This record gives sequence, structure tokens and C-alpha cells, in this order.
Amino acid sequence: MSRWKGLPEELDPHVRQLVVRLRRVKDHSGLSLRRLAAKTGYSTSSWERYLAGRSLPPREAVEAMARLGGDDATRLLALHEVAAEAWGKGAERQSEPAGDGTAGDGTAGGPDPQSPPPGARTGAKTGAGPGTEPVTDLGTELGTDLRTELGTGAPRPHGRALRVTLIAGSVALVLAVAAAVLLAVRLTDGEGGAAAADLTASAATAPGSPEESEPPRYTCRAERIDGRWYAGNSRTQKAILANGHAGPEVAEAQCLLRDAGLSPGAVDGIFGPHTERAVRALQKRAHLVVDGIIGPHTWKALRE
Repeated sequence: MSRWKGLPEELDPHVRQLVVRLRRVKDHSGLSLRRLAAKTGYSTSSWERYLAGRSLPPREAVEAMARLGGDDATRLLALHEVAAEAWGKGAERQSEPAGDGTAGDGTAGGPDPQSPPPGARTGAKTGAGPGTEPVTDLGTELGTDLRTELGTGAPRPHGRALRVTLIAGSVALVLAVAAAVLLAVRLTDGEGGAAAADLTASAATAPGSPEESEPPRYTCRAERIDGRWYAGNSRTQKAILANGHAGPEVAEAQCLLRDAGLSPGAVDGIFGPHTERAVRALQKRAHLVVDGIIGPHTWKALRE
């Protein structure tokens, strides 16, 4: 059996679970990386990245690995689907390229073309490229205008226009504040006070406001239809659920786990540690792969 190197600490647990399973299938097949590359059509270096957790293997590569290792392709692809979702979320959170100069899929990484270069600061004066307008610092602009007023610099028409714009904006802001104060005085005078109070109360208790929003409540209503059990929250039989997922499908699984004599915790539609322990217990009882992930086989065991 191969002696594998440790996976990166920052690797998502779902991706880690997929890589560990792929390593196990490779060891079981007895194939070297070179023979594995020849039989699957993916290069040796690609398989090195996949099995080291540096890149997510494509679905076709996972399916080929399952076929060569004699493993359950459905369950392995279910693990890949969950890992792909976690990998995509991790890529969205990355705002800078990896420290070794490679992106998450093992390709060469580079600076984001939409992000400023290292050391650049907003508002700082930078050199203008062809077809671009140079950025001028606002403090420098106003300082130059002040020197112009004092007779120490050349006149700047653009600076005067900016000063006029700032003055006009300040006047407009003062007028808007005065109008708001006048309106408030009128609303609080006589019958307007009651109207303002009603308006404030309506705004405070408007339906859908954050103060009134509540988490969804789920109930368990066991019903057997066509030889399968349903709890009234979802009729799915193929949804892939894992720790961290939430929604009516999770609540359905929690109800069915409770009916099976297992304790998933509160039926709140949130896949947490208690629900994962209950799922593992069910999988062990049904002689399934104990991975804590609900897939088609686990749904079948839940609804039987």
C-alpha cells in the first residue's frame, strides 16, 4: 500500500473526504500513477495533483477511478458533487493567488486584472497609460487651487469647476436638511403628530421586517406512500446532504431519522453534528458506507 503524504491543513473537509476515498480506491486497484494515467486518459501529473488535494478531479476522472478500483461509482460521484460545491465556495473566497504561484486547480496563478497592483492606494497619483486619464489626488488638486488664489500658481480651470461643484452640493445638502426639519415640525403639530406616529409604527411593524423574521418551523407527519415513508417536508430521494446544509430536505431526513429510533437533535432543517452522528448510525445499521453524507442509498434506507 502507498504511503501518502499528509493533506493541506486548509483543505475543506468534504474535499479531504473525497481525496482520502480516491487514495483508498487507488491502493485497492494496485495501479501505479503511470498505469492509472494510461488507463484513464489523465496525465500522471494531474493524478498527483488530484491525490495531493491541490486540484479537484473532474467527474469523468472520478468515475474512471471507481471503475478501475471496483468501487461504488454512485457514492463516489456523490462525494465528488459535495466536494465540488465546497471547492467552488473556497475559490470565491480567495482574493489573492496562492503563495506558490498556482491557482486552486494547479494552473499558474497571477494577479487579479481587476484589483490594484500591490502598494497602490486609492486616490494616489499614478502614471497614466496609453488611452487612460491620469488620476489626480484630491488634496493636491485643492492645494493647487489654494495656491492659485494666493497668486503662487497658475490658474486651474478644472480646480475652479470642482470647487463650484462642491459649493453647490453643500448648498443642496443644507436645503434638503432644512426641508426635512420643516416637514418633521409640521407632522408633529396637531393631527400630524398622530399621523407621524401611525406612520412610524407601520414602518416598525411592516411584514417581512428583520425584527419579525423567524426561522422556518418544520413538523414531522409520517405517512407511508407506495411502500416508502414520508414526513411531509420533502419527497426527494436523490438530494445530496452533508454537514452544513440546510432546508426542508434536511428537516425531512431529521424526521425520518427520529422515526428510525435515532436522535438527530432538533428538527430545525439544519444539518449539524447531531444529525451527522444519526446518519452515520443509520448507515452502519444498513451496512452502507459510513461517511455521514445522505445520498440516494441513505435516502432509500431512511424511507424503507
